[in-house]
Amino acid sequence: MSDRSTIFALSSGRPPAAIAVVRVSGPQAGVALEKLIGRLPEPRKAALARVRDPADGEPIDEALALWFPGPRSETGEDVAELQLHGGHAVIAAVLEALGTMPGCRLAEPGEFTRRAFEAGQLDLTEVEGLGDLIAAETSAQRRQAFRQLKGLIGDRAETWRQRLVEALALVEARIDFSDEADVPEDLVSPALHAAQQLRDEIAARLGDGRRGERLREGLVVAIVGPPNVGKSILFNRLAKRDAAIVSPYAGTTRDVIEVHLDLDGYPVTLLDTAGIRDSHEPIEQEGMRRARDRAAAADLVLWVVDVNAAAQHGAIPDLGAEASDIWRVGNKIDLVEESSFDTQKGEQGFIYLLSAEHGQGIEALEAGLADYAKSFFAAAESTLVTRARHRRAFEETVTALDRALAEGNGPGREELVAEELRSAATVLGRLTGRVDVEDILDVIFRDFCIGK
Repeated sequence: MSDRSTIFALSSGRPPAAIAVVRVSGPQAGVALEKLIGRLPEPRKAALARVRDPADGEPIDEALALWFPGPRSETGEDVAELQLHGGHAVIAAVLEALGTMPGCRLAEPGEFTRRAFEAGQLDLTEVEGLGDLIAAETSAQRRQAFRQLKGLIGDRAETWRQRLVEALALVEARIDFSDEADVPEDLVSPALHAAQQLRDEIAARLGDGRRGERLREGLVVAIVGPPNVGKSILFNRLAKRDAAIVSPYAGTTRDVIEVHLDLDGYPVTLLDTAGIRDSHEPIEQEGMRRARDRAAAADLVLWVVDVNAAAQHGAIPDLGAEASDIWRVGNKIDLVEESSFDTQKGEQGFIYLLSAEHGQGIEALEAGLADYAKSFFAAAESTLVTRARHRRAFEETVTALDRALAEGNGPGREELVAEELRSAATVLGRLTGRVDVEDILDVIFRDFCIGK
């Protein structure tokens, strides 16, 4: 590792800021720190130091310096850290000074975390948890990501892999030492019993309705309805900003517009769609096609109509029938006699009556959406599977175990059983990054920011 380049980057937010953190990792980290502050501080203790330009000794800043000798560091390498004042000029001067030092270069996105993975400080699922924690927009997403960062998935996958290895060892013993008198005759049966238990355990974890993945992405709520019923006004009310264009002309909304909301700590993606009506105009037809497609894939549809338009009080048109729920919402109640609210709500099956224009009933709708999100994600935070990659790995594991159990029903099939158990163990090892993961590393690390 001594010939490996030393990387550096700004690891805090964009300047100007109160504090800026510059991190250095690699074999020349100690040398770089000494050139900047004139000494190496006591390991893992913050020290006040004057930072100077090594070229001419000109003072740059007074900062806190920290020194973490490897392997007891975040990346497993020697790591130095400077906590500077967060002005543009200060940061630029320090980064420029580091860039002139031999063997030092600016880090690539995610390179600090990748080195931590390569040093065994993090497994791949913990790396993904770290990425999710950085990207978390709601408290529910934060809690799920933190549990993953702390090994919720990786530890369980490794436990399952060890159980598979133990089952595989029984079968291998039967294959390799079948002629030995002290080797039990039937070692395959207990191995298959262990495989069956493990298969059922993993399959149960897969039956979670994909709640973990959905918590990362957000509950999808689509606002759908005929033209000119106030869908875009309602969309803007819920978004609390003018995200969609509002006009009195039918067909104003042509494409699907979306915003991301935080409802009581739960992520919600809200969609505004084109009005559904009979039209021969090609662009409007395409907008309606997209509206139906997004409504069909949404978790909840708000079918919005004008309470004053009797023709809109009929059956809801076919939207694809895949949405888990459809709520009928009556808008423009500001144009209706108040005494008729209850009658309309009962007769027409409205879940909510409101005036998007004046804000009446919006709080009740927001509370209903928050309750729906809370119920939808009730078991999501403790779920094991949070990414499509995890689900594919567990599905492949179950499939391999099914093949092993099927092969175990016939005599002389030990080699085939062993191969399937080995395949299942390999898949679980790939999930945490223990085996054969070069093809997925770039995909995982490419979304990290520089300095992390």
